[in-house]
Amino acid sequence: MRTFGSSELIFVVLALRWTLLLAMVAFVGGGLAGLAVALMRTAPWAPLRWIASLYVQLFQGTPLLMQLFIAYYGIIVLFDITIEAWPAVAMAFTLYASAFLGEIWRGAIQAIPRQQWEAADCLALGHLAKLRYAILPQAVRIAIPPTIGFLVQLIKATSVASIIGFVELTRAGQLMTNVTFQPMVIYPVVALLYFCVCWPLSMLSQQLERRIDADRGLTKHL
Repeated sequence: MRTFGSSELIFVVLALRWTLLLAMVAFVGGGLAGLAVALMRTAPWAPLRWIASLYVQLFQGTPLLMQLFIAYYGIIVLFDITIEAWPAVAMAFTLYASAFLGEIWRGAIQAIPRQQWEAADCLALGHLAKLRYAILPQAVRIAIPPTIGFLVQLIKATSVASIIGFVELTRAGQLMTNVTFQPMVIYPVVALLYFCVCWPLSMLSQQLERRIDADRGLTKHL
């Protein structure tokens, strides 16, 4: 039986890069798709809103674990195509992130006061031009804190990928536990690594939220 030493610690720490890479791929890919979802959710055309709403309800209303199983095992069963763990988890997490980011950004767009929309109407701007020049620049400020908050959740949610054997931080901890039989040593290390990544982002999100609220006159600037 091995003991948890420097080589085992390095293995766990290096696995953190796959956690961060998966989170960033899902965040960027989900952000691009989420922007499209948000625009469709706020579009003046009802069919687009219905399609986007169904998409959001599908991915928010089903467990991420089930989505991951479908991405990894379902494609093999339905289409007889073997897919590796990395593209499967990247696809599942990207779709998952797009639904949540789309709703976050939809809320930010709809939080813009009605007077701003009416002012853009007075300039005879089309819907897309209105969003580009008047609404989205203001909505971005509102959306930044909850977007960072979701990134924190996404980083922690990557631990679900260990269920199909993708070696990220949690899976690396499981592997080292299997060979050292020291879970009470390894899992606190894993938890500490998650904390070191997520806590600064959480503090940043709270700071930005307070600053934006202060700029909008909602709270006293701290």
